[in-house]
Amino acid sequence: MQTGCYAAAAMRDSGLPTFLRLDVPAAEPVAAVLPVPYERTTSWGRGTENGPEALLLASHYVELYDEELEVEPCRIGIETLPPVDVEGSDESVLRRMSAAAEATLRKGRFLAAVGGEHTVTPALVRGALDAGTPDLGVVQFDAHADLRQTYRGTPWNHACAMSRVLDLGLPTLAVGIRSLTRPEAVRIANESLPIIWAEQFDALPRPELEALFDGLLASLPDTVYLTFDLDFFDPSVLPATGTPEPGGGTWYQALGLLRRLFERKRVIAMDVVELAPIPGNAASDFTAAKLLHKCIGYRFRRELAGMAET
Repeated sequence: MQTGCYAAAAMRDSGLPTFLRLDVPAAEPVAAVLPVPYERTTSWGRGTENGPEALLLASHYVELYDEELEVEPCRIGIETLPPVDVEGSDESVLRRMSAAAEATLRKGRFLAAVGGEHTVTPALVRGALDAGTPDLGVVQFDAHADLRQTYRGTPWNHACAMSRVLDLGLPTLAVGIRSLTRPEAVRIANESLPIIWAEQFDALPRPELEALFDGLLASLPDTVYLTFDLDFFDPSVLPATGTPEPGGGTWYQALGLLRRLFERKRVIAMDVVELAPIPGNAASDFTAAKLLHKCIGYRFRRELAGMAET
């Protein structure tokens, strides 16, 4: 276990920045950040292929110390992996995503993937299953249901991401939904898919919202994959995403639920997707980078607690 954060080279051989500027020996890390700069089906604003680089670069300005955890989460060891090659047919690229996720998880590392559009999620979840993960559940923070069977002629559209996850036979919990089609609404009702709607964030007192989240979370397996589409946030918090929707969550609402998720479940992997950087406005990039930093801290909170005084 690492006892300090290494200063880093700013860039990898791939040309992408490293997360938090960390340069960690390959034998050390217990968490791995995987850039997945994939964008082929975005339906409005484009630019998610630039999301991984923007997040990684913004992370260079995230303070390593977390005032909530009272320790530097990077002390557990975080490696930035080479980006997934996104050239070629859809099928070949998705297979490479799955293989990268599987390889990382088979090494016993926590996988933190950075997209890219939401299409990457089912491929990464497939990799978690291929790594031998039993009884996996998926928690989705998102503005959109993403339950279309096909969209614009393909089942591998970002608007179909959670349909492809359900095709894998996995239970899900969606949080923050406020945009969907009538067929998606019918499917949610017919299949009793658990959802916390965005309007409930304001309608319910915080203890009731947390109790609702805890109750729905309890129905999932102990092992969980987290997918965080950044349009979960209200655009006043994070405007740089392809399809922003008004009425989303705030920073501290998100952290409050994420903290509970990581306390109650064994989260083995996650992704942060749909960052579409806005030139000249780096606030969203920084917010996304800090979100990933917070999640890694929550994931290893117990391990870090013993390091707080060292």
